[in-house]
Parts: sequence; structure tokens; C-alpha cells
Amino acid sequence: MKEIKKIWFNGKFIDWKNAKVHILTHTLHYGGGVFEGIRAYKTEKGTAVFRLKDHIRRLFYSASCLEMKIPFSQKELEKAVLNLIKVNKLEECYIRPIAFFGYGKMGLNPKGVPVDTGIIVWPWEAYLGERPISVKVSKYIRIHPRSTVADAKICGHYVNSILASLEAQKAGFKESLFLDFEGFVAEGPGENIFMVKNKKLFTPSCGSILPGITRDTIFKIAGDLGIEAREKKITLKELKQADEAFFAGTAVEICPVAKIDADLINKGKIGEITQRIKNLYQKIVHGKEKKYLYWLQF
Repeated sequence: MKEIKKIWFNGKFIDWKNAKVHILTHTLHYGGGVFEGIRAYKTEKGTAVFRLKDHIRRLFYSASCLEMKIPFSQKELEKAVLNLIKVNKLEECYIRPIAFFGYGKMGLNPKGVPVDTGIIVWPWEAYLGERPISVKVSKYIRIHPRSTVADAKICGHYVNSILASLEAQKAGFKESLFLDFEGFVAEGPGENIFMVKNKKLFTPSCGSILPGITRDTIFKIAGDLGIEAREKKITLKELKQADEAFFAGTAVEICPVAKIDADLINKGKIGEITQRIKNLYQKIVHGKEKKYLYWLQF
């Protein structure tokens, strides 16, 4: 990894090695933090952050679900992201803004606990690689939507994802797949899932999933490619009989699925529609499609 010199923490640039928190940090014990995953890409006009405003807006939404008041404005955090990339002289990077209940009080109720806010950047390749991957349906289900706020990106939710990822990798699979509490397909541990059937694109309905920003991007660009795309409740049988399937998310980008449990998808190869979406997505994030430049902050 390229040496990263600075982290933004509570309004200041500090040295990477000095980014420390107290052992009694509230979120370390109870999981009540919120975060985002964002990417910046190299373009002909310089480094550009993809859908920065949308990610920071969701960070504040997630915080509101915990009654957490981030002590900075959305514009201040957007500016901090851009300045942090400049300070570290990165052409491309992954960006992790995080807000969390800090040190000051223990007990489950976080009222009165100070809120710490940080931004970290580092170079990171596609999370699951570039090749079609094998996926195991998890014995764990996606968190029940009446147990939490399913569309908020809350730190504690990801214990669910850790368990599923450990299970899948122990069994020799690259990634896991959650079903929801009704037995329908939900999402991956850190990605949304899409399937193609008869040239049409489908993804699970909202309710038990995190409706990702990359997911939203795919809906928009599918229309421009002339591909019908819609939400629906998807059974596991339908997914395993799909013509194509892929994961989508900021970290994973567009990742084709080759196999679900023992069932091959498209003979284990990337499908035609998946490839078209992947190609256009890469053009967009690298600033090669004028129509979508409004999604980029340089």
C-alpha cells in the first residue's frame, strides 16, 4: 500500500500513526457508528470522486437514525474529502468517512456522548477482484428490518456480514449471499445483487436491504442501454436459474457471479449484459461519458 500521510479527524489533518481513539470509545463497544464507502478515480481532468454528495447525504441519514448529530455540515465533509485526497497526492483511492459515538460515557444510551468524525483514504483495488466469483448462500439471514433500520449504513450491522463472510470463505467460496427473513434473496455482505433473465435486469426490492448508491447508478444507466430494470422479490431458485448474475457496490464495483452454491451461472462466465453495464460504469467513473459528469466532483 502507498504510504498515506494524513487522516482527517474532527476537523484537522493528523498523521496516520496518530489516528487513535480511547479504548472506552462508545461505538467500539456497542456498534453505534455510521460510515460510507466512496471511490475516487483518475480521469483526464484529474482525480474525481464519484457521487460524493449522495454518499455524504446518506451518511447524515444514517446518523439521524441513531439520533447522532454530526458536528460538521455536509458541505464541510465534502470539502474535507477533496482536500484529504489532495494532501495525500492520490490519483485513485477508496474513501471511508465515519462518524461515531466517542469517549465520555458508557451504557447503551448514547445521549451526551461526543460524536467523533473521521475520513480515511487509501488505494484499494476492486474488493472481490475482476474475475467471476463463487458465492455461498449463507445460513445467516440479512438482519430483520424490524430489528433495525435496514437502509441505514450502521457499523453494528456488519457483524452480520462478518459472520456470513467467514462462513463462505471457510467453505471455499469467494463471497456470501443473504436471504431475507421471508426466504427471498436479499444481498451480499457488502454488495447488492442483480440477475438477468430473458435480457431483463432484476434486483431485490427494498425493505431488507441497503439500497446502494451503485445500485441506483445501475438503474439509471440500464435505461440508457435499453435494458429493462426493475425491483422484485426474487426466490433463490430464480436466482440460480438466471442467465447472468452480478454483485454491485462501491468497493466491489461490478462483479460477475460464476456460481451460487453448486449451480453455475452462464457456464461460469461473465454475461453479455453484465459486461455492457460494467463497461459503461467504468467509463462513467473515469469521466469518459459527458452525460454523467454531474456525478463526479473533481
